[in-house]
Amino acid sequence: MSTVALPSARRIAWRRRRRAMRTAWGQYRQSRPGMVGLGVLVAVVLLALAAPLLADHSGLAAVNATSNPVWASPADFKPLGTDHLGRSVWTQFVWGSRISLLVGLAATVLAMVIGTVVGVTAGFIAGRTGGLLMRITEWFLVIPFLPLALVLAAVLGPSIRNIILVIGITSWPATARVIRAQVLTVKQRDFVDRSRALGASNTHVMGRHIMPNIAPLILANTTLTVPIAILSETTLSFLGLGDPSRPSWGKMLEDGFSSGALSQHAWWYYVPPGLGVMLVVLAFVLCGHALEEILDPRLRERSS
Repeated sequence: MSTVALPSARRIAWRRRRRAMRTAWGQYRQSRPGMVGLGVLVAVVLLALAAPLLADHSGLAAVNATSNPVWASPADFKPLGTDHLGRSVWTQFVWGSRISLLVGLAATVLAMVIGTVVGVTAGFIAGRTGGLLMRITEWFLVIPFLPLALVLAAVLGPSIRNIILVIGITSWPATARVIRAQVLTVKQRDFVDRSRALGASNTHVMGRHIMPNIAPLILANTTLTVPIAILSETTLSFLGLGDPSRPSWGKMLEDGFSSGALSQHAWWYYVPPGLGVMLVVLAFVLCGHALEEILDPRLRERSS
């Protein structure tokens, strides 16, 4: 008598996850703003990855641009003109996209890791430990972001690594509060109580029930934190606290302001990085709102 092999619990779980991902992607594709934002992000990421093919890195050094005219318009020097040192604005824009995206994504990952650890610990353990973590979180929330970031950036020194560290350290408190609230809600649900009644450990409850239920919230919050990190990098670089040896869109804006691009009517120097920051930030916001509508049925019903 032949027996039919039943699928394992892990295989069943993976099937459910794949089915849920296909369903979520189908819902996401129905959001026109979300698809527009995703298209812009894909284009910017491809631009950053293809930077060595699109522009010569040596053109970023002023000593290699002495033969180029200064403040040349796009009509005189293709495709985006030159700056006050004769450097190609296109080269700075392409290579600057790498730094802006790197800082935004890396700082967001750091902020999400800190916020998730603090939020999950404060919500799941509670007690004195949770109270202490929330007091620290509230302390960071009370202090204005910009002064704290300026002080940290000035103390640590201008470098890409320090900028990532500064933005990550100052951007996690809001994430921690949101995740803590979600953990407190999930922890009180019936399936968690049944799991504990069957003898499940805290590690099992955390890995099988808490984390899977807050993962969508973490994903949606990540897409909304990246634009804040990119704007923070732009602000710090514009104030002269960025890495002077690495081009970024914020550094281009700072160079344009300090070199008098406005008085020279050299719009081609400050408009491209400004538009780049605006488009990337808007694209992440559109993607984040689209994900929020998928994860929150009430938002989806309200928008329909």
